Amino acid sequence: MKDAKDLKIGVVGIEGGWSSTRLTDAVSRKAGKGELVQMNRVCFNLEAGKVLHEGHDLMDFDALIVKKIGSRYSPHLMDRMEILRFLKNRGLRIFSKPASIARAIDRLSCTSLLMQGDIPIPPTVITENISEAVRAVERFGQAVLKPMYTSKARGMMLLESGNGVYNKVESFQNDGNPVIYVQKKMTLPGRDLGLVFLGGRYLGTYARVSNGESWNTSTRSGGRYEPYEPAKEIIKLAEKAQALFDLDFTSVDIAETPEGPVIFEVSAFGGFRGLLEANKIDAAELYTDYVLKELTK
Repeated sequence: MKDAKDLKIGVVGIEGGWSSTRLTDAVSRKAGKGELVQMNRVCFNLEAGKVLHEGHDLMDFDALIVKKIGSRYSPHLMDRMEILRFLKNRGLRIFSKPASIARAIDRLSCTSLLMQGDIPIPPTVITENISEAVRAVERFGQAVLKPMYTSKARGMMLLESGNGVYNKVESFQNDGNPVIYVQKKMTLPGRDLGLVFLGGRYLGTYARVSNGESWNTSTRSGGRYEPYEPAKEIIKLAEKAQALFDLDFTSVDIAETPEGPVIFEVSAFGGFRGLLEANKIDAAELYTDYVLKELTK
């Protein structure tokens, strides 16, 4: 068994990305070598059966930690996941497992798995039929149309029932969303929560607090992170939800509504900045320690 200082670990991430850089730096300090691996610089040579990053065989690494698979969520990320799946099948340790990440980044897959796991989610309708989507909006009163691949509320559209809904739904579909994901807009107390888990163990919670000028709480729309101590029942619910995905590191997005808690998603990548800014917990250090322990035990 190798010592931690003999290990070569790649961090799959984005050059200049805040969390990618922070994790790569932590790995570089604690392992023998840490290196950023950018998927847009990877070459999958099927003839040779090799995956190369800037000419270096990724099978020479002891493990990869997937922090960010792309700068924006899109179906293209699934192609990158297949390359990582090939490496895992060849025996390379990958944190988190590619199949687990794929289930989380596809909104339809994520929502369906939560529903099948008896996790409370907002009322949701998924259809390619514009008329069915309009009927859902009318039934909900207020609804959010969500792209299947997105983060930080990018591309989402808030709708209210009434005149003009059909044209707005049609515009949303024509804007690259053939499958229309309609979710009832829930009444939030000006915040939603991110509960973070490492290896299935609860680390802490941060709140995303709205600035009062946007319908969503994302930091991209002016929201800010604050510390928050959820009830034990909320933690237990989040623990149940994240266990469905078998991710090494994840955050669970929960809202406390008048109808009770609901879960929006289980994230494959999020949580680093919120946990640090709100709770002074350095997830990059903890995640590195976790990976090293898994590789050396």
